[in-house]
Amino acid sequence: MSVDDQTAGSGFSIAGAEPLLSGAVIHVETVKMRTPGGDIVDRQVARHPGAVAVVAIHEGHVVLVRQYRVAIDAETIEIPAGKRDIAGELPEVAAARELVEEVGLEPQNLELLGSFLTAVGFCDEEILIYATSSCIAVERAVDGIEEAHSTIMRIPVADIDAWLFDGRLTDAKTLIGLFWARERSLLSPDG
Repeated sequence: MSVDDQTAGSGFSIAGAEPLLSGAVIHVETVKMRTPGGDIVDRQVARHPGAVAVVAIHEGHVVLVRQYRVAIDAETIEIPAGKRDIAGELPEVAAARELVEEVGLEPQNLELLGSFLTAVGFCDEEILIYATSSCIAVERAVDGIEEAHSTIMRIPVADIDAWLFDGRLTDAKTLIGLFWARERSLLSPDG
């Protein structure tokens, strides 16, 4: 179902938008929204180019990244991921690029597990999550200061359920991706 299908008949519409901020990661604008009653109200919306993430299973391990995130001033443990910020780049190409950049793995196959919207109350970011169980180790192509200081973690597939349920993982894309992979039996110790 497309966004247009979801709003069809709702009585809401966009009457215009004015830019507020243009940053390296997001752009913020004031959107003029027409209500079903015809009133115009303002909403601030963060525009994001979208992102990709990969559940990478390599040699019986799920490959994760521990890295600093300034928004929460703390480190998180995440599946490899990154922005879709190269014009015209296909999502699966972006996913493969991010996997090489972050953990030094080149996927030989990528399976789309699904996509989700991160925070629809104020942001249009969509993350596509892929899985791969066939990778070749290559040299990392680090892109960014956080990546340069990140730690690659390899968790045995047999231990991933404990990680899913004990609170060590708090990043939404990581939890969603790992649960989707688990549901498709991609995280079974037998492969």
